[in-house]
Amino acid sequence: MTNSAELQSVKNRFGIIGNAPALNYALNVAVQVAPTDLTVLINGESGSGKESFSKIIHGLSQRKHGPFIAINCGAIPEGTIDSELFGHVKGSFTGAIDDRKGYFETTNGGTIFLDEIAEMPIGTQSRLLRVLENGEYIPVGSSKVKTTNVRVVAATNVNLMGAIEKGSFREDLYYRLNTVPIVVPPLRDRGFDIELLFLKFTSDFAEKNKIQPVDLTEDARRLLRTFRFPGNIRQLKNIAEQITILEQERIINHQILEKYLPKEQASGLPALLRGIDGGKYNDFSERDILYKVLFDMKKDMTELKKLVYSIMHSGGNVGPIIEANHDLFKDLKKEESFALPVKTEETYQPDPVYPSYLPQDSDNILTIDDLQEDREDIEDITHETEEESLSLEKNEKEMIIKALRKNNFKRKYAAQILGISERTLYRKIKQYDIEDEK
Repeated sequence: MTNSAELQSVKNRFGIIGNAPALNYALNVAVQVAPTDLTVLINGESGSGKESFSKIIHGLSQRKHGPFIAINCGAIPEGTIDSELFGHVKGSFTGAIDDRKGYFETTNGGTIFLDEIAEMPIGTQSRLLRVLENGEYIPVGSSKVKTTNVRVVAATNVNLMGAIEKGSFREDLYYRLNTVPIVVPPLRDRGFDIELLFLKFTSDFAEKNKIQPVDLTEDARRLLRTFRFPGNIRQLKNIAEQITILEQERIINHQILEKYLPKEQASGLPALLRGIDGGKYNDFSERDILYKVLFDMKKDMTELKKLVYSIMHSGGNVGPIIEANHDLFKDLKKEESFALPVKTEETYQPDPVYPSYLPQDSDNILTIDDLQEDREDIEDITHETEEESLSLEKNEKEMIIKALRKNNFKRKYAAQILGISERTLYRKIKQYDIEDEK
């Protein structure tokens, strides 16, 4: 384990700020694995500083004088990523007017940092696995095997085990990459490090732009520590720079800071939709969204009642259904055409799966005669459900029209504030024949 002085020296050299235990542990692992040639997999949320760890590993390794290159696998199109990594020969595909060296050839003797490794196509994953196992690769369009001596450091913000289950990531590659795992903690788990980083960012920005840096009151510091920062360090830096350049006051209190923290991200709890594009569509109220949810729930319940009512009317064994779902049928009333399909002298024996619904005493076993007596309370909901269905469709149609009008009939934005997919919205527009209502 690296001692405190050595760890602080590494922080100073690579510009790492903070003393959170999780951060120190991750740095210790990076320092210990750096002198080796082991493959490293860095896990962490977007913006948490994964690339900084790859630079630490390279800078403290025996390859520090060799080349270092960082590649975002998600930013390279699937059709060209093989050529980018492994190179190609002239004429191997349209546009290949000359031979080209890939990154594994140009960084020979150095380190390649493969960010967002989960975005790498399956075919490219197979090629990468061969490089990791024996250092061999074949350029696109060539039959000649080449070798390379490159250390691979990979990073992801995705659960790779979940990706393996979905079939989008190779299990053998995962275990080959995950020789030494490093977990970079999210900013919200770093406590007082958030304050240190904020003050560092505002100080650097103020010095660069020749203005006075800002400071935080105690209540502002507390607010900063409790914010979740889904964008992590990248988001914190943006907020610090905005405050430094836009605020006239140099002492930032709780009220000032709160203006720069997005309200919808203030906690990890789910929230109702509040609009998009900085609140442009906030006039589409939360009440409207809540009504939509309630209408959908009521419609589902109505359909459920109609389904079970049909089963009862067709002559199914309904005794257990009625008893187990008494509340569901309490608003049904007697109808002459409705008759239970079992003989009155038969009894319904308690189902062990539902001991709380049915009497267990043999003298109090529920009989079909008892159910026949209760038919006075049963109500025919056929017409009611049809009316409810029409009413719900009318309300849903009105909400869709309202959303479309507010967004100048741009379906993408209308779908967002309705909380449905664009495809679903398109289907609803066709269903309600409102395509030309502009």
